[in-house]
Amino acid sequence: MNRYRRSLQVCSTWVVLLFAASHAAAFDALPDLPPAPTDNPVTADKVALGKQLYFDPRLSIDGTVSCNSCHNVMSGGTDSRPTSVGVNGQRGGRNAPTVWNAAYLTAQFWDGRAATLEDQAKGPPLNPIEMGMPSAAAVVERLNAIPGYVEQFKHVFGGDNAVSYDNMAKAIATYERTLITLNSPFDRHLKGDKSALSAAQKRGMKLFADTGCTGCHNGANFAGPTTLPVGQGFYQKFPTYPSDYDKKYGLSEDKGRYESTKNSDDMNMWRVPSLRNVALTAPYFHNGSVKTLSQAVRVMAKVQLNKTLQDEQVDDIVAFLNSLVGEFPVQSLPRLPETPNGSLVGAIK
Repeated sequence: MNRYRRSLQVCSTWVVLLFAASHAAAFDALPDLPPAPTDNPVTADKVALGKQLYFDPRLSIDGTVSCNSCHNVMSGGTDSRPTSVGVNGQRGGRNAPTVWNAAYLTAQFWDGRAATLEDQAKGPPLNPIEMGMPSAAAVVERLNAIPGYVEQFKHVFGGDNAVSYDNMAKAIATYERTLITLNSPFDRHLKGDKSALSAAQKRGMKLFADTGCTGCHNGANFAGPTTLPVGQGFYQKFPTYPSDYDKKYGLSEDKGRYESTKNSDDMNMWRVPSLRNVALTAPYFHNGSVKTLSQAVRVMAKVQLNKTLQDEQVDDIVAFLNSLVGEFPVQSLPRLPETPNGSLVGAIK
């Protein structure tokens, strides 16, 4: 009997070790700092400038939309809408991804068309639906008309042409690299705090892996391998399996990466989104068609893995996903440089 018990103990130990090893391959704690390009090092003054630009609606044609309008850092980094509202009340076609922890991604936007945060920051000001500025030159003209910005750009970047569209993007990207949420319960668990996760969260973590979710949502950011080179996104077809959810939520109407590349291989391909703080970023999917995380889990299991989850399984996976909510660094609204004696809004034709 004692020998039998010892055998059971050895088997149990091996099961625990194998389970831990398999999960270690898929799960990593979020690194303390995201990578930064060598040509755009992080400095405190650049972060401060980037933060002002991020919150400044004067980067839009009518002075109504800032980066923060759609990617609200005072909450989960989104605007909680299915699709965002741009200038003149126009609506974009895709849900605004969270900016929190975007610095860990190897490609930006839902379709990965921007290689870096710098590239991504150049897009919205010139998008006719989002911020509506007519050209990069018009953005630079407006910035040059704000004395405080001229002074700051010269201080941060130096040179005779410090105020440039590229430098604007560099400053915004530098601020965004400070938007990281460390020390989630999940991270604390990985670092040895065995009380960090509840029983339901531990069940959900195992179920998340056993169901096959880690095939796509792996790595420290739960968005695919962190070893990919910058500019190389991690893409998956969505939806993969036909189901009633496709029509109900319009999942295939937007052709994904194909819309920007026109490559047939990219039809309905999407960059795998991060699951960090996913409990705070409803509504879900590229079109914001699903309102709750529990329903998003059900849909994903069916359309990506062809599996139907029971309610208690969904509850446990949702509990696990809630453990990915990290600690948000406090954000305060910046003071924006003034335009004494006049307004810039409406000055550009």
